[in-house]
Amino acid sequence: MKTNIKEFRNSSIKNLFLVLLMTVFTISAQGQETKNKNAKYTTEVNGNCEQCQKRIQKAAYSVPGVKSASWSIETHQLALIINEEKCSLMDVKKAIAKVGHDTDSVKSTKEDYDNLHSCCQYERL
Repeated sequence: MKTNIKEFRNSSIKNLFLVLLMTVFTISAQGQETKNKNAKYTTEVNGNCEQCQKRIQKAAYSVPGVKSASWSIETHQLALIINEEKCSLMDVKKAIAKVGHDTDSVKSTKEDYDNLHSCCQYERL
């Protein structure tokens, strides 16, 4: 009789463990967000001229996953289409800051900014 009770307890504990494990995996799978392969973003990037435009767009395209990058001299807006499975908007902003151009949330270092041609040095805030 004691053996049956012990087996029942072990069986119940195993079943409870399996149910908890399955619950954790289900919640984990639901918590993962799907990544957009054609995510569209617009972000501000400081610059002045066509040289800046080429440099900014080249820096954006250097990030794997960037499908389209177009910076407007007039509006200072960078329009992007990226594959979020390969990169993030922050990855692009960091690459652009590395070549001397401040974005709305990532600033270039003084050294990177100082390496810009004099006509490309925009007014920093």
